[in-house]
Amino acid sequence: MSTTEPVIARAGRSRAPAKPTIAGKPPRRRTQAERSDEMQQRLVEAAATVLRKKGYAGLRTDEVARAAKVSRGALQHHYPSKDSLVVATAEHLLRASLTRGQNRAASAVAAADPIDAIIADGMEFFLGPDFGVVLDLVLAGSKSRGLRDQIYAHARESRLGVEEAWLGLLVEHGVPRAKAEKVLWLTISLIRGLAVRALWQRDEALFKSLLDEWKLIVAEHLRAYTHITPKTKGAPR
Repeated sequence: MSTTEPVIARAGRSRAPAKPTIAGKPPRRRTQAERSDEMQQRLVEAAATVLRKKGYAGLRTDEVARAAKVSRGALQHHYPSKDSLVVATAEHLLRASLTRGQNRAASAVAAADPIDAIIADGMEFFLGPDFGVVLDLVLAGSKSRGLRDQIYAHARESRLGVEEAWLGLLVEHGVPRAKAEKVLWLTISLIRGLAVRALWQRDEALFKSLLDEWKLIVAEHLRAYTHITPKTKGAPR
């Protein structure tokens, strides 16, 4: 038997036919801007992960680079300083919150209990990990006016955008705008207060009970304007 036959056979097997592209066209190459956007997304998501674990004081840019699986030079190319990175991360988290709130408000137009949807969105943000990150950055900004002002600007844009979406939902349910503003502010303030309380006492059952009580109060208060059926079944009292 010829010793070249197995080699030839193996060589033949190793040459897999190239996969045809759709309609014979080569895959589209990403633009430089697209690659840059993707890199920045990886970096801010990695920074958010580190911030949730260690806070602003414990964040190190080399750790963020490792988490994003990029070189430190690549990180510094996009974010030359620690503060530029954390500001971009705060903007990323707050914009995601804005999008979630607006989408939830749009899908809750036909809901029987808009207050329930408002509370669900507020609980997700204020008792979720990202509020803690933003709050930590605001406190860190007390030593840097530039950092503080940038975080505040992104927070204002995001939260006011979410509140405007919920305000529009209440108005669509027949609540006069001035009344809707007061109800919305009180509801958000209550949730924000529970988020602070959770720093030393995080009691989910108690929080749900308190919020169910609030929904009953709001439903009664708005009875003259609209019919809201609060979802409170099964709540501990």
